[in-house]
Amino acid sequence: MTAVVTGIGVAAPNGLGTDAYWRATLAGRGGLRPLTRFDASSYPSKVAGEIPDFEAAEHLPSRLLPQTDRMTRLALFAAEGAIADAGLRPEELPRYGAGVVTAASGGGVEFGQRELQALWSQGKEHVSAYQSFAWFYAVNSGQISIRHGLRGPSGVLVTEQAGGIDALGHARRHIRRGTPVVVSGGVDGALCPWGWVPQIATGQLSTAADPERAYLPFAADAGGYVPGEGGAILVLEDDEQARARGARRYGEVAGYAATLDPAPDSGRPPGLLRTARLALDDAGIGPDEVDVVFADGAAVPELDRIESDALTELFGPYGVPVTVPKSMTGRLFGGAALDIATALLAIRDGLIPPTAPVDAPAAEHRIDLVTGAPRPARLRTALVLARGYGGFNSALVLRGCHDTTDSEETPDERP
Repeated sequence: MTAVVTGIGVAAPNGLGTDAYWRATLAGRGGLRPLTRFDASSYPSKVAGEIPDFEAAEHLPSRLLPQTDRMTRLALFAAEGAIADAGLRPEELPRYGAGVVTAASGGGVEFGQRELQALWSQGKEHVSAYQSFAWFYAVNSGQISIRHGLRGPSGVLVTEQAGGIDALGHARRHIRRGTPVVVSGGVDGALCPWGWVPQIATGQLSTAADPERAYLPFAADAGGYVPGEGGAILVLEDDEQARARGARRYGEVAGYAATLDPAPDSGRPPGLLRTARLALDDAGIGPDEVDVVFADGAAVPELDRIESDALTELFGPYGVPVTVPKSMTGRLFGGAALDIATALLAIRDGLIPPTAPVDAPAAEHRIDLVTGAPRPARLRTALVLARGYGGFNSALVLRGCHDTTDSEETPDERP
């Protein structure tokens, strides 16, 4: 069975909802700003990708508010958008015909901090921090399942930023095993002191005070990443069913692979290049058939070098357009499924979004980085890459469906 994406829902720092996010991304409008969720004045890093003006009461039933936290509310918002976009009526599916597979990583940290604060301030017994994390990792998937009556296979992938891709890969597995529909992706964030301090300790967090210069993947002055909150939820569907009900198909999940980096002292190379090759093999295509790469774009000089070297070896110097639109939202941890949504929108419209506000890649990176403005292109196949802290590598190949690629318009003629 072939797994296709029929619905997209987005909650991002530069746009709440898919259309708002896509307009902002094509315009190069970022959502990075000084932190307001907590007082960051005593920390060296003070910029984040926050989602402003999200009032859960405007988007969700009031009965859900007492039982959910911010990340879950954002996930429910994105899921609602994806299911509506797919034109899906879950009540018309077989009883166990739709499942949920999502990614999570940092959101449980914020929930755990609240639990400990309650423990400290009230002196009452609360669940342990470990239990808090375990609960949160399941809650997004569980709340989406309950809200929409999705009783099929469910799961949560916890591989940090690689999780957004891993969730889609796992969802595709369920489709191939006979589940007609899987709601997948991830919404995440760790914008709280307990989530902030460990990231600073890695030495990978940007300390730039200017949001416009804080997150610069592949740039000569790259100085680390900026964390963000949000992500994307997508509806994966068996292609035969999607065709039968006349659903719009954004694209096919054609290939997927995941690896782990070897131990630092092993002398073996990082696994990103191997992961990309495995994903292309899984899709049954060669590097020459890839039209665009949505890169991980860590903005950590050593990690950027590893990725650009991998892309150069795979495609040749400047061999394929490369973009990092997360430069406008921040690094979203398990919410990195947003890159998948962005790639599908790029295929639909024949436009590669820019890596704003990067002006040009450093000379050492021999890649064709898209900067400045969207680049019109005929896009049929996209490769999406992600790395999770701890050595996780994941790659996804997306192939456009006839619904989105057989327009008589050229990319230059599209609005």
